[in-house]
Amino acid sequence: MTNRPTEPRAVLAVCLGNICRSPAAEAVLRARAEAAGAALAVDSAGIGGWHAGEPPDRRMQAAARARGLDLSGQRARQVAAADFARFDLILAMDRSNLAALERLAPRGARARTTLILAEAGLGAGEVPDPYYGGDDGFARVLDLLEAAAARLIP
Repeated sequence: MTNRPTEPRAVLAVCLGNICRSPAAEAVLRARAEAAGAALAVDSAGIGGWHAGEPPDRRMQAAARARGLDLSGQRARQVAAADFARFDLILAMDRSNLAALERLAPRGARARTTLILAEAGLGAGEVPDPYYGGDDGFARVLDLLEAAAARLIP
């Protein structure tokens, strides 16, 4: 996401509940954009609204904090129809999220939806949901997101 006119200026990261992967993606992308001096608005949301208003999972916050990223000010929210007009690019963490976004997209939506790893040129893989796994899953998610951000925002 360089400063070319065709590049997105507003990006939304999306996972299932907006408490693990997408808040981490928001923080990683925002930090990378700031370091690169890129004018990029970044936000995150979840497919479901189960955690609306809650902070990110404490384990993800700890893993992110260990890398100098602060997620504590973020609060979960659900994807809204307006997001498809507000954002240029909506980055799904996995195929299930992508399919849900495609179902939710209003007709004629401006935003392009895709998998974050595919958009970064890292294949068609998924960012795995670490919620029910061990604590090492949160570090793995951050590894993937940092690799994607490095390719998306050179």
